[in-house]
Amino acid sequence: MSIRPILETRHATPTMEGAGVKLHRAFGFQDPTELDPFLLFDDFRNEHPRDFEQGFPWHPHRGIETITYVLSGTVDHSDSLGNQGSLGAGDVQWMTAGSGILHQEMPHGNTAGQMHGFQLWGNLPSALKMTAPRYQDVQGTEIPEITDDDGTHVKVITGEFWGKRGPVDGIAADPQYLDITVPAGVKKSFKIDTYRRAFAYVFEGTAAFADASRPSGVLLEKEVMGEEVNIRDMSGDRTLIRFGTGDEVTVQAGENGVRFLLISGAPIEEPVAWHGPIVMNTRAELKQAVADLNNGTFIKPVH
Repeated sequence: MSIRPILETRHATPTMEGAGVKLHRAFGFQDPTELDPFLLFDDFRNEHPRDFEQGFPWHPHRGIETITYVLSGTVDHSDSLGNQGSLGAGDVQWMTAGSGILHQEMPHGNTAGQMHGFQLWGNLPSALKMTAPRYQDVQGTEIPEITDDDGTHVKVITGEFWGKRGPVDGIAADPQYLDITVPAGVKKSFKIDTYRRAFAYVFEGTAAFADASRPSGVLLEKEVMGEEVNIRDMSGDRTLIRFGTGDEVTVQAGENGVRFLLISGAPIEEPVAWHGPIVMNTRAELKQAVADLNNGTFIKPVH
């Protein structure tokens, strides 16, 4: 087993999207090779309806998949193909935009007015950029959950883990998407195939992640470097940890435990031409997408 080195730890930054939804972005619109095949990750968590109730009105997507995971509240959605529905707490929507779709997402708070969820964008390879759009709406009750002897709890949204397979079927990048809770003080390792790019996103509690650059991958809350004390790896709320190559991620939960997403996928390693919610391989393809939007041919006929 080889522990994956920590390439970077960063905090999600506040931003605004849609019609004025306040959210935190862990990555996106930066170097698309960093976490290939993933392009963007947003944490939309708000305590006040005024910060999210205007939602995400009609907007286009082409060339990507969007994965929405709701923890609290609901998200109503509809699209230009006539699909509509509502995602509740624990539900997942995996939307393959493919050749093009227009849709809208309108969040609503729970009984306390709170909303929390995540959206991840996954790239599509050139051979699938113009595939037919499709939805996979999965209820939380369909997602397998595993509890280990030490209390570690894992929800397998997609991919295979600990003998369970998630119900969501990503059409590209062989994705694995796990929601993991590790109890206070427990040290736990999670195997990830070496060929995958991987990141963790902490959203409850704190944890120290092992780093392959240390002897035997030791986990330290503080490291003394000369006279300087360097706080490392005690990752808390809204922290992204980007890993290098290896086949194992090891974490030790803090005094209140930790809950985090562990997401990985096979890199596509193709050129990326990106304009907002449209991601193609070349500038010419981007220009064609904009032309299609302007002349009304963005949505391809469904046969």
